[in-house]
Amino acid sequence: MADPPIPYPRRHRRRLLLRRLARAAFAILTRFEAIGVDRIPDRGPLIIVGNHFHFADPVALVPYIPWHTEYIGGAVMPDAPPALTWIPGLWGFLPVHRGTATQDALKAARHVRDRDGILVVFPEAGSWAPVLRPARPGAAFLAAETGAPLLPIGLDGLIDIFPTLRRGGRCRVTLRVGEPCGPFRTRGRGRARRQELEAIGEEIMRQIAALIPAARHGVFSDDPVLRAAAEDVAAYPWA
Repeated sequence: MADPPIPYPRRHRRRLLLRRLARAAFAILTRFEAIGVDRIPDRGPLIIVGNHFHFADPVALVPYIPWHTEYIGGAVMPDAPPALTWIPGLWGFLPVHRGTATQDALKAARHVRDRDGILVVFPEAGSWAPVLRPARPGAAFLAAETGAPLLPIGLDGLIDIFPTLRRGGRCRVTLRVGEPCGPFRTRGRGRARRQELEAIGEEIMRQIAALIPAARHGVFSDDPVLRAAAEDVAAYPWA
């Protein structure tokens, strides 16, 4: 029998310590409010999806998801400060090279699913703009391949942490948990499957949009002015 892609669950003590440190940091630096955390199931399989406006978004989830979680993220982090790119490695995550469907990450994701585990992925695949952009293919592909239900989470306020601290204040940060959705499956092949995945990605983003302020809905906004402004920054910058 082949060795598993990763042990799951893993890094118990280290992650417990990091969870406590993250909770303390947000309590000191922000006015943090977590809403709807009772909707988080006590076990998987589950894929948590959220908006990505700031490099600290994954850290904001750490204190409030009480179960063993595995993050899927870019192997290279161009939108994070270079001095902080070591932090995801300290927690441990499943790296994906941008623009690819890394087979190692997919195998590890299936391994986590088979153990009723919880995965976390940010469908926009980067935090280059403070409004919603279209989902990259990865989250929809992962949902279809694993058959796991999804739990949307909306994050708001993290982009204001450091500007507010420089002014001597503490900003409000909100984490809002939505209702589970899915599971999603695809039936077509080739172009038909790509269209199905695009539809799944759009549904995921609309579920997330319902959990954040309307001003941040970006390309999913009902306001044509906001939607047009978001389209100017929607293009994926790391081809």
